[in-house]
Amino acid sequence: MKSRIYYFSLFLFIIFLGICSRKTTFVPLWIGDFLYAVMIYFLARIFFPFQKYYIIILLSLITCYCIEFLQLYQGEWMIELRKTLFGRYVLGQGFLWEDILAYTFGIITVFVFEKITFNYFSQKSV
Repeated sequence: MKSRIYYFSLFLFIIFLGICSRKTTFVPLWIGDFLYAVMIYFLARIFFPFQKYYIIILLSLITCYCIEFLQLYQGEWMIELRKTLFGRYVLGQGFLWEDILAYTFGIITVFVFEKITFNYFSQKSV
């Protein structure tokens, strides 16, 4: 179950959902931030599929928090980078404490979901 292909497939699916969430008006903005954190979690799992869960959680949270706090930096080159599609989706536009909450909630949710499904499929195979 813990294969890079599995996590990469989930990673791509979450990117698709995240882009769709930004293209509709009825989905709250925090859902995109929630999905961004889930995407970062799966990205960490792609690179470290067999790492202990608390390392993945910590790495994911630190990555999300650093990107969010980086939005406080308003250097000219960074502002220009944020005007690109990559910059807008990856780096974001402005710091919000609500984003920190959405990231935390997203990573905790995906971890719990992964643990539940992993335990379920582990018991099924016995």
